[in-house]
Amino acid sequence: MISQLDVPTVRRRRSRRPAWEEPPSPAGQAAKGTLLVLLVAAVLVPMWAVLVTSLSSRETIDAAGGMVMVPRGIDLSAYVTIFSGGQITQAVWISTLVTVLGTTLSLALTVLAAYGLSRRGSVGHRGLLFFFLLTFLIFPGLVPSYLVVTGLGLKDSIWSLILPSAVSVFNLVVIRAFFMNVPGELLDSARIDGAGEFQILWRIMLPLSRAVIAVIGLFYAVGYWNAYFNAVLYLDDNDKFPIQRVLQSYILAGQSPNVSGTPVNLPGMTAYPPTLAVKMAVVVVTVVPAVIVYPFVQRHFTKGMITGAVKG
Repeated sequence: MISQLDVPTVRRRRSRRPAWEEPPSPAGQAAKGTLLVLLVAAVLVPMWAVLVTSLSSRETIDAAGGMVMVPRGIDLSAYVTIFSGGQITQAVWISTLVTVLGTTLSLALTVLAAYGLSRRGSVGHRGLLFFFLLTFLIFPGLVPSYLVVTGLGLKDSIWSLILPSAVSVFNLVVIRAFFMNVPGELLDSARIDGAGEFQILWRIMLPLSRAVIAVIGLFYAVGYWNAYFNAVLYLDDNDKFPIQRVLQSYILAGQSPNVSGTPVNLPGMTAYPPTLAVKMAVVVVTVVPAVIVYPFVQRHFTKGMITGAVKG
């Protein structure tokens, strides 16, 4: 007699595919793989061309007739030139300052407004919420915005790059939805212990909402770093241009890079880098900060968006 203990148990792997879904065919898998490879190539190939061109010498660019795909040595003269002084170096500092100040101010205003609007008993709750949501449907337009900015004396100031876009209603709604999902019993117990609204926000809400705030902070930072249209409208002084405004004038308007003009006298570098290499180096400089910051926030991205956007 064979006992049940002697019979080997066969463990079946649980398929993650639903029972009603047909297994993929070899042709379908090949088509999906080909499509993914093409999409990745469409992103990486231009980035590779920009990076290689920024590191190429004048002879390599002339031989390629433009953008370089195959590197033939490394020439850092374009980067040395743009960081040796002049408009580009100043633009990088302006963009960094605007991004840091703008992200800090935007997060502070958005969190405070979202917390106030998430409390149903707050003063003017419905009216203020309707006022914010109304901006989804009605946009004032460029002329009224320009008149307001100039009327407040912000023309030709870096605050004109920050204050007009200080609060995003979409980000406010996402954080408000997360705050409303926090159990009310937790807040009531804090109030019983004598905590005020600011203490509740600082000690309870913010630690619980680190993921969603990290994602919203990334949205704000990338938005401020990539913004150039406000600089086109409100800035006349070239010394106050952010890096994206400089890039727009170089790439789209076809202007020549305004660098310090000091020749590069380092071993293995050309004295005067080609204009195309300098332009591509500016493109790389504008992309690198977002590439560096994103991996640190990526683990919070999915959790923050799902937690803040789905109620239940």
